[in-house]
Amino acid sequence: QVQLVESGGGLVQAGGSLRLSCVGSGSIFAINVMGWYRQAPGKQRELVATITNTGSANYADSVKGRFIISRDNAKNTVALQMNSLKPDDTADYYCNLHQLETRSVWQVPYDYWGQGAQVTVSS
Repeated sequence: QVQLVESGGGLVQAGGSLRLSCVGSGSIFAINVMGWYRQAPGKQRELVATITNTGSANYADSVKGRFIISRDNAKNTVALQMNSLKPDDTADYYCNLHQLETRSVWQVPYDYWGQGAQVTVSS
């Protein structure tokens, strides 16, 4: 089992910055992908950014050039620096860890989620 605990978030004016952090604990394997997703009211959860254990990052087009994802493998942490925030960035942000786990003879993909951190950007 894996537990993810997020911190950060809050209320900020448009153009401002916020930083989200997530700490993982439990059975975390060396090879995994950590990331951030968000869900705005009335909308589906969407990918914001992911980063592999080798440091390869992927961003949604809507946040490219504004958000930066980083991780510390030794501490099992992932962070999201959000700059030039817009009202459209308002959402609950969820930390995610994706890894393969052995079940019998199979490698099965598992996703773990944090409890969510609210980000509100006022215009």
